[in-house]
Amino acid sequence: MKPWVLDILWPKAGVFFMNNHSAEIKKDRQNKLYSFIQSKRMGPFVWTVALLVLLAVLIVSLTACGMARPLENEPGESGKNGKAGQAQAGGVAGSKWQEEPNITLYMHETEETKEMPLEEYLQGVVAAEMDPTWPAAALEAQAILARTFTLERIESLGGVPKRGTDASTDVEEFQAYDAGRINDSVKMAVENTRGKVATWQGRLIKAWFFADGGGKTAASALEGLAYDKEETPYIHSVEDPGAAITEESNKQWSVAIPVADARERLKSFTGNDPGEISSAKILEKGESGRATKVQIGSLTTGGPAMRLALGSTEVKSALLSKLAVEGGKLVVAGKGYGHGVGMSQWGARAMAEEGKSGQEIVSYFFKDVKIEQLYE
Repeated sequence: MKPWVLDILWPKAGVFFMNNHSAEIKKDRQNKLYSFIQSKRMGPFVWTVALLVLLAVLIVSLTACGMARPLENEPGESGKNGKAGQAQAGGVAGSKWQEEPNITLYMHETEETKEMPLEEYLQGVVAAEMDPTWPAAALEAQAILARTFTLERIESLGGVPKRGTDASTDVEEFQAYDAGRINDSVKMAVENTRGKVATWQGRLIKAWFFADGGGKTAASALEGLAYDKEETPYIHSVEDPGAAITEESNKQWSVAIPVADARERLKSFTGNDPGEISSAKILEKGESGRATKVQIGSLTTGGPAMRLALGSTEVKSALLSKLAVEGGKLVVAGKGYGHGVGMSQWGARAMAEEGKSGQEIVSYFFKDVKIEQLYE
């Protein structure tokens, strides 16, 4: 065999057969066998057979290398038992969901795990998160955000690792879900937005939403949620048109919590004892006016943390007008309902009644986002 033939074929064959050895061992064995082959006198038939064998090895090795090479931006897997992580590479956020994925859903009420198409799951989410009798455009905006929220959580966190699933019906773990509230309007909203998601610079956004912004949404995720794990430049403060049509209980609310009860709640949630609560005050506010730092007794904590500690259905928002101790009770008053970050649902309804589309609603509440078709 001609030396130049070995020069081309042997390194490839050697790598294929010896890929579990060190570079020095590979080189030594290659040189020895190379010298052995060159030193032997072989007839044409033997040389032909050797050449064919080496060619076969070359083809197999090249094929193996190609198969082993990872796809660029290959999406990660979802939860242990999840299915949605099987999406193909490329596209939005580095992943092109070429077709509607199936997801696994942990049913909190029965502790069962179900598998279903994503769009079917979204019907139950939209029906649970928004009044299913609201205008079509509001429901469509909710559907876009619910789809975005679900897929972003699957990509970034693997869904709900605690359950080994892509999603959960437990609102403390994922989104609300109620298949019993699905109606034709909800089905149509999900169908009309099929595959559509909100992105910022090619990545799925954190699709936060809430009930009512009290006239203005939060200026940042840090202000409304104390979220600082990553930049979310698409979150900005805008006027909330829902303030004009929201429920009266959202326009102004007030709650009085016995100081002993408030102390236990704060201690349990923060891990710090505020001591005897004889005073309370707002220390700092964010750009939209939401309390970002408060002092209750000897405890200084964030506004979002205080709200969660005292109860988010009682202290409806951090857009406070009063925080004080009166008559042995911690009095908290304010307006709005929810953390204030992202889309106001009452605002979405108001805009829908004004003739805005679902995509226009999402683009109003989230700055510089695009509505993209992830799959057909």
